[in-house]
Amino acid sequence: MERQTMLAAIKERMPEKRYIHTIGVMETAIRLAQQYDENPKKAEIAAIFHDIAKYADVTWMKQVVTEQQLDARLLDWDAEILHGPVGAWIVETEFQINDEAILNAIRYHTTGRANMTTFEKIIYVADMIEPNRKFLGVEELRTLADISLEDAFRACVTHTLSFLVSSQQAIYPVSIECYNSLIREE
Repeated sequence: MERQTMLAAIKERMPEKRYIHTIGVMETAIRLAQQYDENPKKAEIAAIFHDIAKYADVTWMKQVVTEQQLDARLLDWDAEILHGPVGAWIVETEFQINDEAILNAIRYHTTGRANMTTFEKIIYVADMIEPNRKFLGVEELRTLADISLEDAFRACVTHTLSFLVSSQQAIYPVSIECYNSLIREE
């Protein structure tokens, strides 16, 4: 599938600001894939589609979770968590993309998971450090990503969980599993 076709398919499903974010994720993911010996075309596809369900109706996404027998723990969460797994399902069913690397990168780009592949880490990190992101510490994360994907991934996960804890938000269990797997690797 051509880049412009994919971009046209997602543009109508999100606000302009999210579309600009998606372009930034795509460009960052391609660059990281080239740097860390992963497939840049797959990175392009995963990055373009990573937020395809971000603005989908939450009730509908929960219906997809139930009907497709996705992880039942998703039913207790909102669009921020639901959009990854449901987005992967949309990409597989609507766009006939069956590459598990792409689907898993989309599925876990927000939550992470234990034992993520290098490719999945690229999409996770690219989503967090793309040029339009503006938060305290993002420049350090960008610099780190140019030096070590593993260190950048660990720092991104830690940053996200620290933010959730400091703002007294619940943490999705798969994200905790992701963090625990990083700690066990040390």
